[in-house]
Amino acid sequence: MRALVTGANGFVGTHLVAYLATEGDDVTESATEITDRDALIAAFAEAKPDVVYHLAAQADVGSSWSTPVETLRINVEGTLNVLDAARLAGATRVAAVTSADIYGPVAEVDLPLTEEQPLRPVSPYAASKAAADMLGVQAGLGHGLDVIRIRAFNHLGPGQSDKFVASALASRVARAERTGETTIRVGSLEARRDFTDVRDVVRAYRALMLAGRPGEAYHVCSGTDRSVRELADILLSLSSADITLETDPELMRPVDLKVLQGDNTKISTDTGWSPSIPIEQTLEDLLEFWRGEVLS
Repeated sequence: MRALVTGANGFVGTHLVAYLATEGDDVTESATEITDRDALIAAFAEAKPDVVYHLAAQADVGSSWSTPVETLRINVEGTLNVLDAARLAGATRVAAVTSADIYGPVAEVDLPLTEEQPLRPVSPYAASKAAADMLGVQAGLGHGLDVIRIRAFNHLGPGQSDKFVASALASRVARAERTGETTIRVGSLEARRDFTDVRDVVRAYRALMLAGRPGEAYHVCSGTDRSVRELADILLSLSSADITLETDPELMRPVDLKVLQGDNTKISTDTGWSPSIPIEQTLEDLLEFWRGEVLS
């Protein structure tokens, strides 16, 4: 299978490209800016992909509050360009990755969330991903393009930027071990999220490319929600240093969702996928990655 990956140099993209290669796929790593429509169409036409994994995005929820226009341009206009470029290049299927943030505030009674949950985006990032999700619907209904809409919940693992909560915690623990600091700053510890190892996530993406139903939306999630405090406690338990946590108001988001938990029944039923890597192993690998970064 000839696959083209946008965002191939990003956190998930790097893992996806490596996984596709192990599965024998012929992978093109697109380096073209997705907001450059003409260049993107030309690059896709040259690559002639069978399938496209669209991962390129502005993925920082927090910074979207200060850069809403840029976020919308990359995530909405960029997605439109990718879908059009894929269709014009003759691709048979596009996996378009959006986000569980599109659901916004939810009540405990709604958990775990299914793909039928109404969209109520709070942040500019979430709004951009909700719009991108609808562009996938339009590409299918309006152009007959086979689009799988992947609503990814939180994922983590080695190589992740410290702009994201688990990786930020791991990087601070690693630096504290190196410098001898005894306190690290943290934002909200009470938020609960559904975390999946990135190596399980990329397996899910390929499984959906092979067996997902055309035009459908799918959750990629563990089905279990964990608090940020739980992640922090595991990371501290993996460290020999005596470190305490200190809440910093500067690290709080303007609006933060209390809890997100997904239902992965649909992807499991249609593809047989389920996550396999324990959260403790994920966090240990993430901490080891940051220990290496601190030493380099």
